[in-house]
Amino acid sequence: MQRLLERLDHPERRLPPVIHVAGTNGKGSTVAYLRAILEASGYRVHAFTSPYLVRLNECYRLGRVGGGVLVDDVELNAAFDACESANAGEPITLFEIETAAAFDLFARHPADAVLLEVGLGGRLDATNVIGRPAACVISSVGIDHIEFLGPTLRSIAAEKAGIIKRGVPVICAHQEDDALDEIENSARRQRAPLHRAGQEWHVSVERGRLVYQDDRGLLDLAAPRLFGRHQFDNAGLAVATLRAIDAFRIEPSAYEAGVANADWPARMQRLAAGPLVDLGPAGGEIWLDGGHNAEGGRVAAAALGDLEERVSRPLVVIVGMMANKDAAGFLANFAGLTRHIIAVTIPGRDGAMPAHRLMDAARVFGMRVENAVSVEAALQAVAQLAYETPPRILITGSLYLAGHVLAANGMEPR
Repeated sequence: MQRLLERLDHPERRLPPVIHVAGTNGKGSTVAYLRAILEASGYRVHAFTSPYLVRLNECYRLGRVGGGVLVDDVELNAAFDACESANAGEPITLFEIETAAAFDLFARHPADAVLLEVGLGGRLDATNVIGRPAACVISSVGIDHIEFLGPTLRSIAAEKAGIIKRGVPVICAHQEDDALDEIENSARRQRAPLHRAGQEWHVSVERGRLVYQDDRGLLDLAAPRLFGRHQFDNAGLAVATLRAIDAFRIEPSAYEAGVANADWPARMQRLAAGPLVDLGPAGGEIWLDGGHNAEGGRVAAAALGDLEERVSRPLVVIVGMMANKDAAGFLANFAGLTRHIIAVTIPGRDGAMPAHRLMDAARVFGMRVENAVSVEAALQAVAQLAYETPPRILITGSLYLAGHVLAANGMEPR
């Protein structure tokens, strides 16, 4: 990355204030809240996120007055051409080229802030080339990508904490003790001010609203538009980040608007209409979530539990995962909520887990397990079942599966 960026005349040094976001779960949602709050304050915000759901363009959002826009094909192709030309055929990964293209694009367009999401880990990630960001943010850390980050929570947290820079504020979500120890140690070594959930700042739910508090005072805000209890924590992390740095002036009304209006597809997203919805049972609910590890399964299951308390419905889980994921750890979260799992193989992905392996993982929990050749076939099968109450369906297990579902339902992110 350093070699390529030097050949591109260091676009990463010509950026507005950068907020760098790492973590296992909640990175994308936190970026969505940061962007919505900043845009509600009138700031122009660039954002680089990954992976995309339907089109690569989703990874690149260019800041504009009144709200950012996804980069168009012509400009994105030009950025890739510039990066490939500068690289001159030397070894490089796809994500490194994609990240360099983001810096090149963002340096060419004036803006007030850059939101930069880590791709994987942090210490060795292609995004970790910003010498002095405005803030380093670490969302919830859990077990994932052990083949790259190590098998323990400590090893994974140490990699995430590799984004911490000397003297730069670190804003940290609630963590398990081993993860927090690693983050605290890294912040101490870098002499970086540390703002920890539950210590330097607090978020709670009162009368359905988000209540945030730190040493600067209290904010009583609307509930997040994104569904699930975990979204209060993600929104709180975004608020804590913007209150911990001096780069932006934000009024309480902008915090309120940003939390209430932030949108991030495939995170407990209700599919209300579309070709796929039409295949499902009449009167049923269809939800989509891209969770793909044990912690992602836990928060999705908690959200389903909240839905069950509001309106009770039988639950069917349609699941497809990548072969390197912990299917048993993910599915264990749903054992007390459903006895019906339909396994599918994610279409068009060489590394997809075969449906029969998912079925084996689900059988351990005593669930009714079957497979289907596609999500469409799974929905049609559920539509044929006799339920006294129309069922609630969750499609989950992978962001790749979520992208396929959004495309098939005519809901490409914009």
